[in-house]
Amino acid sequence: MGMGPMRIGVDLGGTKIAATLLAPDGTERARYRADTPRGYAETLEALAGAVAALEERAGCRDATVGLCLPGIVDAAAGTVRAVNLPWLDGRPFAADLARALDRPVRIANDANAFVLSEAVDGAAAGAPLVFGIILGTGVGGGIVADRRILAGANALAGEWGHNPLPWRTAEDGPPLPCGCGREGCIETLLCGAGLARLHHRRTGESLAPPEIAARAAAGDAAARATLDRHADALARALAAVINLLDPDAVVVGGGLSDLPGLYEAVPVLWGRWALSPAPRTRFLRARHGAESGMRGAAWLWPKA
Repeated sequence: MGMGPMRIGVDLGGTKIAATLLAPDGTERARYRADTPRGYAETLEALAGAVAALEERAGCRDATVGLCLPGIVDAAAGTVRAVNLPWLDGRPFAADLARALDRPVRIANDANAFVLSEAVDGAAAGAPLVFGIILGTGVGGGIVADRRILAGANALAGEWGHNPLPWRTAEDGPPLPCGCGREGCIETLLCGAGLARLHHRRTGESLAPPEIAARAAAGDAAARATLDRHADALARALAAVINLLDPDAVVVGGGLSDLPGLYEAVPVLWGRWALSPAPRTRFLRARHGAESGMRGAAWLWPKA
């Protein structure tokens, strides 16, 4: 029985390239970091350099290569669109990268890679259907079924943050404009800025999310009440996902994934809104954190 391939996963961000080389069993053999260059040819060269460095450190050749980035990945066309990597726009990036590396490459959106990482060997390992959410500057998500990303016909699967917040109450505040051009989106309330706005509207205090979380953990009643309101909105938003997708697990990553009390509050609340009064869906903190993008990119080549 063969060992299977070594896998390289690359997380191409606006400021840095983070890459890992995984042994067939998923253990990390080498890691690489570099600054992201500005420019198309320079980016291809930097990615080729990352792959070569990892293979040299691990003493292997012919590893599979997967890559993720923050943007829209059109797998059929082999193109990507990323706001913070504008020089990739409209270029045949997948084909050019494959040529530079002399091997096929698989590319995914970084939120989808995050969910794949958690579904393969993270918090939701073994769960057949996983919905992953990223709560941070924005609100993103992705769907993995049987360890494969469901990208969707329009590469939009999992973009729950741009649906309207369901069962809205006066305590949520008025629907606010969203970056997508509409108003009242889930993202406007559940993102980091949304949490800060919620606290300001309730208390008059201007605090960043880490400060709200720290005060709540220290017993500040006003900060705790803000987090309770935020958790209630999150539970409603996810109840709609449970009704539509009914995942085995919801995995949470991003800057707001460590809010105190989150993993206790949400599963208690979402049964009030989901069609099942006591959903069996598990609500889990991501295991791999900031490494989930590059690990998920590596798993774009599934186990044989």
